[in-house]
Amino acid sequence: MTEDIFDVVVIGGGPSGIMAAGRAGELGANVLLLEKNNSLGKKLLLTGKGRGNLSKAEFDLKELAKKYGREGDFFLSALSVLGPKETMEFFEKRGLRLKIERGKRIFPKSNSAADILRVLLNYLSKGKVEIMTEVQVKKLVAKGKRIEKVVLKDGQEIFARSFIICTGGRVFPGTGSTGEGYVWLEKLGHTIVKPRPALVPLKIKESWPRSLQGLSLKNVELTVWQNNKKKDSRFGEMLFTHFGISGPIVLDLSGKIGELLEKGRVRLVLDLKPALDFQILDKRLQSDFLKYSSKLFKNSLDDLLPQKLIPLIIKLSGIDPGKKTNGIKREERLKLLKSLKDLEMEVLGTLGFGNAIVTLGGVSLREIEGKTMKSKIIENLYLAGEVINLHGPTGGYNLQQGWSTGFLAGQSAGEIQIKNRP
Repeated sequence: MTEDIFDVVVIGGGPSGIMAAGRAGELGANVLLLEKNNSLGKKLLLTGKGRGNLSKAEFDLKELAKKYGREGDFFLSALSVLGPKETMEFFEKRGLRLKIERGKRIFPKSNSAADILRVLLNYLSKGKVEIMTEVQVKKLVAKGKRIEKVVLKDGQEIFARSFIICTGGRVFPGTGSTGEGYVWLEKLGHTIVKPRPALVPLKIKESWPRSLQGLSLKNVELTVWQNNKKKDSRFGEMLFTHFGISGPIVLDLSGKIGELLEKGRVRLVLDLKPALDFQILDKRLQSDFLKYSSKLFKNSLDDLLPQKLIPLIIKLSGIDPGKKTNGIKREERLKLLKSLKDLEMEVLGTLGFGNAIVTLGGVSLREIEGKTMKSKIIENLYLAGEVINLHGPTGGYNLQQGWSTGFLAGQSAGEIQIKNRP
């Protein structure tokens, strides 16, 4: 092994690493893929709850890039090479049948992430990529502005002309994502934007969310407040849990909330009826109260709320549940309205990296060439996947980031090595 000089060595056998190695191999480069686990794609098998939400069917690339926040513009180059349309074509022409579900989420028709991995392993095989599993990288040795070799923990030295780091972030540490790539890259001179857990459930101070454990709400709005200033909001679906809250809109806000918590207290306001303003909702309440005028208040909210939520709202309203509906006063009704539109919670914290889906942070994008994924610090280094400071919301966005940046890094590294091969 010490005498071989590979065209490209890829470190990390997740989605971006497999795609990078496969693309470089497809172009004819002599490629080695290093993975610390005993098999490739362990984290991939967990995506979409094992069903493999491999992308988002958003084919307007500028609209898609906006979902990645401030860093979205950087991502446009990689998307233009391999966007959702090309990703679908990549897998379908290799025999994987796909489907588009609610929310434009793309899944295999088989509902199995293992079928995605099977296609990728075949891709590596056809590109004659050499694979080493159960190997741990100790360090990267650089001379000047070029990496010379990888040193493994068992002492082996691996030489290459180009290196691609796809070691992921710090989430799902059991799959090998321990954040060690950040350490190597910082030693090479790269700036690491502080890693934080993102797409992660939240712990709530109040006890009432736990009383609603298992309740899923659709078409609600959650707003983030700090120092009486609105910081962000999302509309959609959320879930109450034994520790607080989760679900799509909570996960999408969690990265921002994690940042804000470092500055101070974060308050959330839940609007159970965002489609109705106070005035229209008041009319709706009055109509329901008229309909159930002879009933007790506790039996008048069935048309408005899920059964499990009614006792809480009654308690927060301060209205006697045994009071006749036709006896409810205007002041009481207005307090009830506030409970429906302004349900407040305080965030204690996130559930951390062990329960997060992606890592917020990573290698600063200012130090990466967007058109090639090449490092601006080290001449023969490329970066892809979650190790860089680029992440999107839940629903296939982050796997697309891995496919696109991995493909582009593999293509860039492969092309230059074949062109300059001695």
